[in-house]
Amino acid sequence: MSEPVKWATGRLRFFRRQFHEYRLTDRVVLSQTPLFVTTLLTAFLMWAFFPGTMDNPLFVAFLVSQLAIMALCYLVPWDRLPYTSFLFIPLLDFVSIAVGREGGQESLAGISLLAVFPVIWLCASGYYPRAALWVSFFGPLAIIWVPLLIRGDVSGPGLAKPLLVPVMMLGIGVSVSVLTLSMTRQQRILEEKDGQLQASLRSTRRQEALLNSVLDTVHLGVLAVDADGHDILMNRKQRANHELASPKDIDDPNESQLLVFAADHTTPVPVEDRPVRRAVLGETFTDYLVWLGAGKEQRAITTSARAMTDPDGKFAGSVIVFSDVTDLVDALAAKDEFVSSVSHEFRTPLTSILGYVELLLEDDPGNDQLEPLNIIRRNSERLLTLVSDLLASRNGQLIVTPHAVDVAELVRASVSAAMPRADASRVALKAETPAKLEAHVDGPRISQVLDNLVSNAIKYSPDGGNVVVSLEHDGGHLACRVSDTGMGMSANDQAHVFAKFFRTSNVRRTAIPGVGLGLPISKAIVEAHGGTIQVESQLGQGTTFTFRVPV
Repeated sequence: MSEPVKWATGRLRFFRRQFHEYRLTDRVVLSQTPLFVTTLLTAFLMWAFFPGTMDNPLFVAFLVSQLAIMALCYLVPWDRLPYTSFLFIPLLDFVSIAVGREGGQESLAGISLLAVFPVIWLCASGYYPRAALWVSFFGPLAIIWVPLLIRGDVSGPGLAKPLLVPVMMLGIGVSVSVLTLSMTRQQRILEEKDGQLQASLRSTRRQEALLNSVLDTVHLGVLAVDADGHDILMNRKQRANHELASPKDIDDPNESQLLVFAADHTTPVPVEDRPVRRAVLGETFTDYLVWLGAGKEQRAITTSARAMTDPDGKFAGSVIVFSDVTDLVDALAAKDEFVSSVSHEFRTPLTSILGYVELLLEDDPGNDQLEPLNIIRRNSERLLTLVSDLLASRNGQLIVTPHAVDVAELVRASVSAAMPRADASRVALKAETPAKLEAHVDGPRISQVLDNLVSNAIKYSPDGGNVVVSLEHDGGHLACRVSDTGMGMSANDQAHVFAKFFRTSNVRRTAIPGVGLGLPISKAIVEAHGGTIQVESQLGQGTTFTFRVPV
C-alpha cells in the first residue's frame, strides 16, 4: 500500500471515531477548526472582492491572531494543564473576531456573526453553563459596543441598532446548552447502562467459563442442538464420542455417515432412529442404547434427551446426554454367561438325582424310606425349576408354540393347584372365568404365567386376605387379572418390578423366599405371545397384575 493511501486511510479512521474518543489536544483542535476554516474563506473573499481590506492592519491582525490561536491549539499540552484550561481559546476568539470586525466591516458585513463559533464551543463544553450563557450575550455585545464606546458613538440608536446579534447569540447559546445538558444526561444514562451491561457480560462470561469447566469435567458427553439441528454446545467428552463415531476416511461426517449401530454391534441404526435426530424432532427419551465406532474401539452408549422451549413454549432445541456404559454391558453379559454356565452344570446332576429317586420310588420302598425320598424329589424338582428359570432369563426372548387352548380351564386348574397353599396362608382364593374361553396360545407357558402370578399373590399376602383371578374376552384379546389385598408396593418398586432378580423393599425386609425371576419370565412369555403385562399397586392395599394376549 502506497504512503498517500495509508495516510488517507488513517485520516478516515481518525474521523470515524466518536468525539469523546479523541485525546484532549485533538478535541481542542477540532473545536477550533470550524472558525479557522471560516476565517480562511473570509480572507479569500476579501482578497477576491475587496483587496484593499487586505492592507488594513486590524484585519491582518485578525488573520494572524487566528493562525496563532490554531497554533496554540496544537502546541499547548492541554492534558498537563487544569482540564478546563482549553476554554481560554474561545475567549481569545472573541477578541480576535472584534479586531477582524473593526478592520473588515466596511468591506464585508456580518463578520461579527463569527462569534457564533466560540459561543457554541463554550455552551457545548458543558462546563460553567451559567457563565457560558453570560459570555454568549456579553461577548458578542462587547465586539460591537467596545469600538463604539472607543469612538465616542454612545447615542441610544447607535447602541440599540446592533443588539439583535447579541440576543441571537444568546438564543443560540441557550439552545446549545439545553441540547448539551440533554445529551449529557443521556450519555450518563447510557454509561450507567453500559456499566450494567459490562457487569452482566462479565458475570455471564464467568458463568460460561464455570459451565464449560463443569461440562468438561463430568464423564458424560453433553450436546445441545437448536431447533434446526445445529450444534450450539458440545463438551470435551462428547467431542471424543463424535470422533469415535466418525469414519476414518471422512473429515466432517454428517449424521447419516456416523458409525452408530444397534445392539448386535453391526446393524446401522436408521437415521431417523438415531439419538440426535430423535432429539431434533422434539422427542424426549431416557437410556436409549446404541453402539458407537467400529472394531475393538466400539463403545456402548446410553443416550437421554430433553427438549428446550422458548418463552412462548415453542420447541427451541434439545440437550442430549451420552453415557459410556460399555463396562456395565460387558459385566451384565459376563453375569448372564456365568448364570447360564452354572445353570447347565446344575441341571445335569439334578436330572440324574431325580431319575434315581424315581427308580427308588418305583421299587416300592418302605414307609421309613418313602418320606425322605419324597422330600428329596420335591426339593430336587424345586431346584430344577429354579435352574430352568435361570436359563429362561438368560435366553431372553422365549419360544412359544401356540395352539387352541381353553384358557378358562387353565385358570381354574392353576387356582385349584394353589388352593392348599392359599388355605395354609389364610387367603381366600377364587376364580372368576367364563365357562369356556378358547385362544391360540402356548398352554404350558400361559399356565406358567398363571402359576407365577397366583403364587406371588398368595405369598405377598402374609396376613391373609383375598386373591381373585378373573378372565374375560376384551376386543380380540383375552385379559387376565390377578388381584390381591396384600402388602402392595411403592411407585418406585413398580417401575422395576419386571427387572431380573429385583425384589421390592418391603419383601427384602421379610423372610419371604424368592430370587426375583418369576415376573421377568412371565413378562417374556406374554411378550412372546405378542401381548402386554402391567401392574397396578398401592402400598399396604394390594396389587393387580393384568396380562393381555391376542385370542
